[in-house]
Amino acid sequence: MPEWLSGEWVKTAAYLIALLILSGIVYGMARWGLSAVMRHAAARTTNTWDDAFAEARVFSRLAHIAPALVIYYGEALIPNVPESVDSLIRRLAIAMVVVAVAVAASSALNALNIIYSQSEKYRQRPIKGYLQVVNILIYATASLAVVATLLDKSPWIFLSGIGALAAVLLLVFKDTILSLVASVQIATNDMIQLGDWIEMPQAGVDGDVIDVALHTVKVQNWDKTISTIPTYKFIAESFKNWRGMQDSGGRRIKRSIPLDLTSIRFLSPEEVGGLEQWGLLRGYLTEKSAEIERYNREENRNPEINADIRRLTNVGTFRAYVHAYLAAHPKIYESGYTFIVRQLAPTASGLPIEIYCFSNDQDWTRYEAIQSDIFDHIFSMVPEFGLRLFQNPTGADFSRLSRAAAVESSAGSGAAITE
Repeated sequence: MPEWLSGEWVKTAAYLIALLILSGIVYGMARWGLSAVMRHAAARTTNTWDDAFAEARVFSRLAHIAPALVIYYGEALIPNVPESVDSLIRRLAIAMVVVAVAVAASSALNALNIIYSQSEKYRQRPIKGYLQVVNILIYATASLAVVATLLDKSPWIFLSGIGALAAVLLLVFKDTILSLVASVQIATNDMIQLGDWIEMPQAGVDGDVIDVALHTVKVQNWDKTISTIPTYKFIAESFKNWRGMQDSGGRRIKRSIPLDLTSIRFLSPEEVGGLEQWGLLRGYLTEKSAEIERYNREENRNPEINADIRRLTNVGTFRAYVHAYLAAHPKIYESGYTFIVRQLAPTASGLPIEIYCFSNDQDWTRYEAIQSDIFDHIFSMVPEFGLRLFQNPTGADFSRLSRAAAVESSAGSGAAITE
């Protein structure tokens, strides 16, 4: 009969199997019992931290320590266990405890992030990136301890060899180091917050920040897609943060109206009299007419020569009307924000009249509706001042010219035949 089937070995094997079964029972009792007790306790209290720890499953992870301790201490009671096997089992039990503690500590960090996210400071100072750095250190330390335990060596032996592997470690953890430095700079300079609208054209990003982690920043674009950008990119590359606009209470409107230069002229007295009936222009025209009349009464001014006197122009009056219309608009800020209606330099595309102002509604949909309503009205009012909008010739323009030329040619041919 083989030696391993002798009575002592069978008895030892039976003890080991019983020990494993006992450790499984203890694990089940610890996991389900402890989790149930903590959930019940969390439900009965008004604190939020215990709910966060229960949600992060910290206590269920700690339950893995119980079977490891049962094996570690129970194995010493089993007779006739070879010393090498005894040492191996004890080392495995210790390694299991180390892993359980590391996993539970990682879950505790997640719980801490959940607790912190419920505060008002979380939007301005997210700590998820820093917690991830601590999480990496925990797992690195646990891995070192597990390897040292299983090999029955001192951890300092492995630490002494890290210096030689520094270059390799720097290469492996390059992104982590860059991201850590970037996270510190982002938090210190308050560059990004959760909920910020950011725009990074080179990465195709235009939307709201929904997560700021150690390695990545997640942005939900306006088309509902999710973009993931490395954290260090926000230090190495430029991006636009619209938080200043959101915090200011106003949203800029900046757009030009191109006018045909050939349509600019002086207004006749009859036209001025008609425009004086408009409520938005009455004050401007009264004041401007008096100013022009005083200027023209000076000596050596010949009222019959346009170059010698001042007169109202249709483009200047149009600018004054646009300014008065925007100043009276209930959705436009007039004071406290830049408010300009100005001429830009003439170009081959006409004379641009630029509107630069701020709406008091930042919502994208309502802002676009306000802007569209304003320019719908202004475009419609341009002909009232004898002006024309400039646009490049289109197919319809060429067709109209072609028909006019054909009619003229036909009329010319008919006249020739008559002669």
